Amino acid sequence: MNIRTLGIDLAKNVFRVHGVDSRGKTVVQRELRRRQLLSFIARLQPCLVGMEACGGAHYWAREMVKLGHEVRLMSPRFVRPLCEVQQE
Repeated sequence: MNIRTLGIDLAKNVFRVHGVDSRGKTVVQRELRRRQLLSFIARLQPCLVGMEACGGAHYWAREMVKLGHEVRLMSPRFVRPLCEVQQE
């Protein structure tokens, strides 16, 4: 998979992952359980990862940086819920 940008919606148990290539085309869109996330990320080439800044986001960001990814945390007020994006 040639993912350039990856967006992750963190939750308690199931995380939503949405990845796009350099042209903005969706390459991956899936749900992962907590225990699956790091192994999925480890298989990817280094890319930009965006997440909402929340309680657990800093832990996940540190783990992803160790794997070579660039992580950016965003304020919750700038993150649109996935359900709003899918309805458009």
